[in-house]
Amino acid sequence: MKMVLTTRQKDELNHAIADYLFSQGFNGALEIFKREAQMPSEIDKKYSGLLEKKWTSVIRLQKKVMDLEAKLSEAEKEYIGGAPTRERRSPTEWIPRPPEKFTLCGHRSTITRVIFHPVFSLLVSASEDATIKVWDYETGDYERTLKGHTDSVQDIAFDATGKLLASCSADMAIKLWDFQSYECLRTLHGHDHNVSSVTFMPTGDHIISCSRDKTIKKWEVATGYCVRTYAGHRDWVRMVRVNKDGTLIASCSKDHTIIIWNTSVNEHKLGTNEHKVVLKDHDHTVECIAWAPESAFTIVCEAAGNDNSRNNRTGPFLVSGSRDKTIRVWDVTIGICLFTLIGHDNWVRGVVWHPGGKYIISSSDDKTVRVWDIVNKRCSKTLEAHNHFCTTVDFHQTSPFVITGSVDQTIKVWECR
Repeated sequence: MKMVLTTRQKDELNHAIADYLFSQGFNGALEIFKREAQMPSEIDKKYSGLLEKKWTSVIRLQKKVMDLEAKLSEAEKEYIGGAPTRERRSPTEWIPRPPEKFTLCGHRSTITRVIFHPVFSLLVSASEDATIKVWDYETGDYERTLKGHTDSVQDIAFDATGKLLASCSADMAIKLWDFQSYECLRTLHGHDHNVSSVTFMPTGDHIISCSRDKTIKKWEVATGYCVRTYAGHRDWVRMVRVNKDGTLIASCSKDHTIIIWNTSVNEHKLGTNEHKVVLKDHDHTVECIAWAPESAFTIVCEAAGNDNSRNNRTGPFLVSGSRDKTIRVWDVTIGICLFTLIGHDNWVRGVVWHPGGKYIISSSDDKTVRVWDIVNKRCSKTLEAHNHFCTTVDFHQTSPFVITGSVDQTIKVWECR
């Protein structure tokens, strides 16, 4: 096959090859090449490293072409399937689409949690390698690593301002980090076993944590003191989350239950009165929970309407994911399961509500991320997300991005459209 190059391009290529031969010390080959290509004896310095630059840029372009081909194929499928195009979709209907925008590598073990920063274009990841890493989700750049825990970091959470980060670990400690100086402000001790989950109260002055020691604890941010302990689960408490106004705490456990706790119960009056309700329909460990945003209330009511005679629901609603492979949506006021989403082939490890309220996004040990259409109670999109168990998922509240983490040690950034 004849190469179609201009005289100038040929000359440039010859110089680049000669520079490469010279830099590698292939002097015999260089002399023969110069003689046959009728080149001058001196090689201009402007050709230094040119061949390597061209070669690597070709590889980068090949990857770009492959990504664009994958996007085109995805768009064709959507078009054939009759799905609305990006222009016709409102942001409330944007969902993550393959291929991923970035794959972030750097952790040396399983990713346990990924969360978005509430203000900046940053995401934070926690891992079994005992570190926390900060990344820019818009550029895919690695920013920094926070070190201090001595065992697997199990959960991380920001306060509403994004100035404080809380982390908890299998080392039985909770740490508070200043997210401006990235320094550890204080370490909270009090749990007797692996601390599995941590979250801020909406006001930001207290932290709630839960542990394998079967308890849930409330901590004062200013002093680091434990001011309250909630006991009621019979086994490892896996996750704890607070509702928007801070009146209710939900906790889920290896004992197959979810307990809703009333934070307004008298601080000094301990006992069973602080249980608002116990939710019991799962038949395996409940791994994850998330409170529904107000944007989802009417949609949940519509979805539950056909199955339940009482339609005067006001919320709040909660979603849970379990090792029984199901996702359940609950009315916590009356303590019943409104409906169940079935489709994952393995443990459900993460659940998050779409900010628009129409969808629930879940991650699972079947390596997929699934988008659930709440009204129709069915899976409307499946992403083959990772090469191993998909352990965690988060949806940005205002930007069209979803992030996932996996046992394969990678974090993926997915664009929504």
